[in-house]
Amino acid sequence: MRGTTRRDFLLSSAVAGATVLLDRAPAYAQKRELTFLSTNHFVPASDDELRRQAEVFGKQAGLTVKVDTIQGLQLPAKRAAEAQSQSGHDLVLLSHADPYLFENLLVDVGPLVDTLGKKYGGWYPFAAESCQTGSGWRAVPWFWVAFPATYNMAHFAKAGLEYPKTWDELLRQGKVLKRQGNPVGIAISHCGDSNTSFWAIFWCYGGKVLEVDGKTPAIVSDRTAQVIEWYKELYRDGMEPEVLSWDDASNNRFILSGKGSWIHNPISPYNTALANKMPIADDINHHPSPAGPAGAHSAPGINGIGLWKFSKNAEPAKEFVQFLFRKENFDAWIVASNAFNQPPLRNLADHPIWVRNPKFAMLPKEAEYAHPRGWPAKPNDAVRRIENNYVLPDMVAKAIHGMPTRRAMEWAQEQVVQATRGQLKPAS
Repeated sequence: MRGTTRRDFLLSSAVAGATVLLDRAPAYAQKRELTFLSTNHFVPASDDELRRQAEVFGKQAGLTVKVDTIQGLQLPAKRAAEAQSQSGHDLVLLSHADPYLFENLLVDVGPLVDTLGKKYGGWYPFAAESCQTGSGWRAVPWFWVAFPATYNMAHFAKAGLEYPKTWDELLRQGKVLKRQGNPVGIAISHCGDSNTSFWAIFWCYGGKVLEVDGKTPAIVSDRTAQVIEWYKELYRDGMEPEVLSWDDASNNRFILSGKGSWIHNPISPYNTALANKMPIADDINHHPSPAGPAGAHSAPGINGIGLWKFSKNAEPAKEFVQFLFRKENFDAWIVASNAFNQPPLRNLADHPIWVRNPKFAMLPKEAEYAHPRGWPAKPNDAVRRIENNYVLPDMVAKAIHGMPTRRAMEWAQEQVVQATRGQLKPAS
């Protein structure tokens, strides 16, 4: 019997190695993973549905889709860190003027946006403007969040009041409701709701942060002073000091506690009450965001999906986004959010959920008077820096704490100038 030659050994080793490889999927297939960074949704079932759809797409595409969600206030810093390190997730949730802030680091998704727009009746302008920069489409508009008022009907009925149609009417009613033991609430703090409410109120009184050119500061004005004085009076006579430290969930807790009578907020408190079978759900209702001397204006949350240039999964990432916009998928996502997620495409907005529940009926109509942040200027890098550093609610808070209104406006204008020069941090 002859011994094992070197040739025999090499041949047997090769066969054994081939057997191992055949028993195992290729390394690239094992490691292929598409990742998406988003925020924790205020309606948790919405995230559940998103992950379900990600799993379905992953099986069809032969890869893994991982959806990571974090607290909304943590997202700006996380995005900035990924941009700085040129590493992280493939897809990322972008809000408001974020596509301008990261313009040079995001893939132009224009062909995908065009395809979706033609298929579903076109994009609402306020949503499109937040994602289309001077260099192209740096995000796909994903969904917007209507920002009506949420109020407790029982508290208003007890005071003999109907819901306020204007901000001046809210000021008068807030005084009555606070004396009754049921104050109103608008965040004046470092949270997204503070920015959203300020823009809406500010525009309704004719205010603007920047001129139409997007470069010239315009915040020092009689109209800004009027808005600051309005906030000061409402804070003193209609609200509680806690609004100065609210996060984005605080006003939800405030109205659900039974004490609060009115908040400026999406429908998440009502959905929470329904999901948890809270009796207060019967008393909660919504009405359109109030108007002012300059008309009705709203600054709803506008969210898009961006694709980082450093992603190595650009094509499957685009396919996944297109998959999310299939009508049956978007419809299921609207239902999971219980009407919280508003489509930025006109034809997808035709959904029975807003007719089925009268308390949702006014939500889609907000698109008629909605603007992107920074209006009448177009969204830009400076606007997002102003928001991320909470310049506008801080201006109000400084005046509430005793700073003269003129000085508070001048301080804010100094911050706006820094933002236009790129000197304010992209994330606070």
